[in-house]
Amino acid sequence: MAGTQHPTAPTPTKIDLGAALASCTGHWKPRIVGALNGQEVKVAKLLGEFVWHRHDDTDELFLVMHGRLRIELHERTIVLDPGQAVIVPRGVEHRPIADEEVHVLLFETAGTINTGDAGGPLTVDKPERFTTA
Repeated sequence: MAGTQHPTAPTPTKIDLGAALASCTGHWKPRIVGALNGQEVKVAKLLGEFVWHRHDDTDELFLVMHGRLRIELHERTIVLDPGQAVIVPRGVEHRPIADEEVHVLLFETAGTINTGDAGGPLTVDKPERFTTA
């Protein structure tokens, strides 16, 4: 029926991605801005080289909002400019590199650890959630 909402459906809220990115306190520290269909939507600021890693159980989407991001694969490098995206399939080892600060929107299965199988000091086990006031 038009004009009604399912009784258990959450109320849609606007997400200010600029404010979410401004709240990022460091590089390679994703913040959760939303969730849908078992996926988390995250924003992050990137700078420098990340670790080689893979996610055995989930695909990962990188959408560049600002800057230029290189995604190194063993056989080639993918360069992304603002408005461009890539989906890294599960099990594919990759390494993001940002020569200058890059702002990204990420989609990945809820609970995905940013460093995948590599671990290390850049690991963020439980990303903070950005909420609008």
